[in-house]
Amino acid sequence: MVRFLEIIEKKNSLPPGTLKMETMVEATQIIMDEEGRNPLMRIIRAGEGRLIAAHFGTYDYTASCGITAKYQTMAHPVCDFAHHMTKVALGGTGIFLSDGATNVMPVAPHRGDKLTARQKKENRQSVHNAWRIGYHHTMHSLINGFYQGWDLNPAQLPMRYAATYYFFLSSMADAKHHLKIFVDRAAISTLTGDIFDDAATGQGLLNFFFKAMNCGAITEQEATETGLTIDEIRSRSFYKILQGRRNKNQQFSPA
Repeated sequence: MVRFLEIIEKKNSLPPGTLKMETMVEATQIIMDEEGRNPLMRIIRAGEGRLIAAHFGTYDYTASCGITAKYQTMAHPVCDFAHHMTKVALGGTGIFLSDGATNVMPVAPHRGDKLTARQKKENRQSVHNAWRIGYHHTMHSLINGFYQGWDLNPAQLPMRYAATYYFFLSSMADAKHHLKIFVDRAAISTLTGDIFDDAATGQGLLNFFFKAMNCGAITEQEATETGLTIDEIRSRSFYKILQGRRNKNQQFSPA
């Protein structure tokens, strides 16, 4: 595939590496091969820098696990296992991870201009039920650290926005408080020369705000209420923030 993309780029005078690829995670063999190893990182390397994302295929994966149709949902435990294995293999690599889709469509079963009151009620119930299922699936993904997903119908977008915004906004006050404490502790550490040894938690909080800002749940102004600047948040690195503040403190400290 890489060689094929190279030919296309050459034929169309495109800079090398312009065309990218994304792989699907939708079979048990992509989680564990015949030798008991996770092959995902080998697949990424085989893309020679062109593979930028891995998307989970809920229904093909559950089918490959022998799950019957009634129970092929995004919240099934076998999906959680696949997600965790994917995270273990690709976490921290910069590869975008995307969860699968909900196959229950928010589409009204009755069509036409002359619907009865009962039919209209059934239409509402059908759409709301599909939204409810999709909402819980999206929340499940977010809780498990999958911040992207894909949908099969435009009518699924309202529930995705609702779930995503609720996920971030419901935790915003607590996250602001904790990140501000971490920033203050880090500042004290840089002044006293102590080692701030809990930067991983600070990184997790920083990721929370960057993703909330990126999806539109909060504004840049709201993000700066943590005590960080926009440039610091955009750096995506709590360690770099600590280093920058340490250097700044050293620059202005008396000799």
